[in-house]
Amino acid sequence: MTSTLQPATTTEAVTKRPGRWLALSVLVLAVLLVAVDATVLGLATPYISEDLKPSGTQLLWIGDVYSFVIAGLLVSMGSLGDRIGRKRILLVGATAFGAVSVLNAYATTPEMLIVARALLGVAGATLMP
Repeated sequence: MTSTLQPATTTEAVTKRPGRWLALSVLVLAVLLVAVDATVLGLATPYISEDLKPSGTQLLWIGDVYSFVIAGLLVSMGSLGDRIGRKRILLVGATAFGAVSVLNAYATTPEMLIVARALLGVAGATLMP
């Protein structure tokens, strides 16, 4: 009694979805935007110091509050994305990131810039997960 096992002959058609690369590039662009915004402030610090004349403590908060807020909210925003949908939170986060970036560009006081950078951190945390 010899029997040989034959593999199942299922012919699954591999469906290629051309939108997958577009979706991946959009996601990479969002993460790149958050990473660039975290590092670009180093180049702008002399100009911010000249224009807004912040104190040393305010200048530290301007540089650090963005990263603090992203680090604090990253897990929470990931959980929120699981609940309401990743696509929805990505779209809301991208819209908020753009709007708050305009607020950052037109900040007239160091305090306004600190608050705007904190809000940018909230929007950035929605883009990361």
